[in-house]
Amino acid sequence: MTGSTTIARRKRKAARPLSPQALFLQGFFKHPVMVGSIIPSSNKLIRKMLSRVEWEDTKVFVEYGPGVGTFCRAVLDRLGPDAKYIAIDTNPDFVAYLRQSIVDPRFSAIHGSAADVSAIVADHGAEQADYVLSGLPFSTLPPGVGDVIAQATQRVLRPGGAFLVYQFNPNVRNFLTPHFARIDHEMEWWNVPPAQLWWAWKDEPAD
Repeated sequence: MTGSTTIARRKRKAARPLSPQALFLQGFFKHPVMVGSIIPSSNKLIRKMLSRVEWEDTKVFVEYGPGVGTFCRAVLDRLGPDAKYIAIDTNPDFVAYLRQSIVDPRFSAIHGSAADVSAIVADHGAEQADYVLSGLPFSTLPPGVGDVIAQATQRVLRPGGAFLVYQFNPNVRNFLTPHFARIDHEMEWWNVPPAQLWWAWKDEPAD
């Protein structure tokens, strides 16, 4: 085998795209405070987290920190044909992967911050979101960022909508209670590690 052949093979191997699992692991080590777990969420967690969404009334669904798209397929399978799905991530590697791997006119992967969700939703021609899903690790975000995101989410949600949050630290409730009066909670034990599931509702205004 010649030296040039060996170099060519090495270049092809180096250019080979990472698998979703390897990309997720790489994202965790590059940005550990922004990725909540070293292992993607289980199917049981996904089903339970999405079980309270009224899909027929959902026109705008937003996700913070979609990573390699663990929830994306499940959401798209349930979403109506005229709805929008906006996935926001600060990691450009994840955004590039999602744009390449998910080809669906309802889906947009945005490189940006969850704190700017109102502007991002407006850029997509909508005033409010019906549901916002987040796996961001609130307890490890820089000081003040978690509260800003929770407040921005409450503002962008329509009355009757909800903030869907899955975490491994119960302290996330401290970020939700100042902005949401009604919060439901469950555990999903069939996940590694077991996950806390929260549904923070923006109730309809009283008559």
